[in-house]
Amino acid sequence: MACNAIIILGASGDLTKKKLVPALNMLYRRGELADCFLVVGEGRSALTDEQFRARFAIADDFGRLLSYHQGIKGLKKYLASRGQFSRLIFFFALPPEAYAPTAQELVAEGFGREVSIIIEKPFGSDYASAAALNRELVSFFNESQIFRNDHYLAKEAVQNILVFRFANSVFGPVWNGGFIESIQINACEEYTASDRAQYFDKAGIVRDMVQNHLMQLLCLVAMEPPDSLGAEDIRGRKMDVLRCLAVRECRRAQYEGYRAEKGVAPDSSTETFAELSLSIDNDRWRGTPVYIRTGKALHRTGTEIGIRFRALPKSLFNESGAVSSNLIVFNIQPSPGIIVKLSSKNPGTDIRLTDAQMTFCYSDTFAAQIPDAYQKLLLDAVRGDHTLFVSSEETELSWRVLDDIIDKGPCGTYAKGSLPPRGLPVDWIDFDRYATECAPE
Repeated sequence: MACNAIIILGASGDLTKKKLVPALNMLYRRGELADCFLVVGEGRSALTDEQFRARFAIADDFGRLLSYHQGIKGLKKYLASRGQFSRLIFFFALPPEAYAPTAQELVAEGFGREVSIIIEKPFGSDYASAAALNRELVSFFNESQIFRNDHYLAKEAVQNILVFRFANSVFGPVWNGGFIESIQINACEEYTASDRAQYFDKAGIVRDMVQNHLMQLLCLVAMEPPDSLGAEDIRGRKMDVLRCLAVRECRRAQYEGYRAEKGVAPDSSTETFAELSLSIDNDRWRGTPVYIRTGKALHRTGTEIGIRFRALPKSLFNESGAVSSNLIVFNIQPSPGIIVKLSSKNPGTDIRLTDAQMTFCYSDTFAAQIPDAYQKLLLDAVRGDHTLFVSSEETELSWRVLDDIIDKGPCGTYAKGSLPPRGLPVDWIDFDRYATECAPE
């Protein structure tokens, strides 16, 4: 029987321990990985299979699928000794600078068309470096073998954006700039850069969050209906958005005390917070601004997307212009859900309006635990499904949008644990108000 194998390159790191092996363990528990399956950890350390397995909190039945090999040299012969494999999936749990040299090393070891490779972000640091990396990788493996991972795309709440938009006819006619006043994306993190400071100081929040995760959220919200749910159709519609997208303004700031973090340059001007205004120059969204706000060391942790509808004309129930706009808020994390804010009559003899909302919470609706994003991504890679992975062209287009503003402009400061004052004239949705709607009591 032909089997599949996942080989984790750089398996001694936190990603393997905290995400990859737990995700594979859960897939196995649910019966989504066949018994004819092998997980191989690869690294520079000399470990026995038993020592490698002991790093994880797993039962023996899954543990027997795990083995270890020191280094890439000799790996092809080792895998051949373990059985026949129809597909070999190499997960690059490695620093970005090791991607191309490792791909070359795999080819030198004799791996070829039977291989798929999964690459984590960051994918390049600007347009030029991303394009150069793409050229290097496709000199070793073709595009169909390369899976560029953005784990946000596999979050249940993110996948539900397309279902919400395209499986509910009520929203289709109004999902455009004629009815929607603005699209707002908000991603807060209360943690500092501390344990990632050395990496983060070379990146900044625009590279770390905007170029990948938040751009993907925007594409799903703004894209045209795809012809099918196939990977190429969905990727194509996302790229259509990126081709029309432009940054109008960007304001940057850095939290107080950032320069004292271990690994940060004493004169660093790296931003830990950014506020951006963008536009989409196509028929659906022309004239509708897009706002993105994200940062570290803020007052809370959470990611939300807000759709603010245009205000009612001054007639009927809104003669005074006091009726607030309708909103749709997608709570992505940590407590996923969707909130629709409407206007309703306040009970009584007079006609007085009040805000009302319809709230859908994953925790209230679904009894089953929400799968971690890596479970979906790893399973899709095993199946060869590229839908939730990012293509080379998509990556380059996203970098091109941001190239002119990365590392540019003054960088202010803000107090840790607070939301910086508005840097742009944006009427931000009060996301704090909606962030806890689906939080467990």
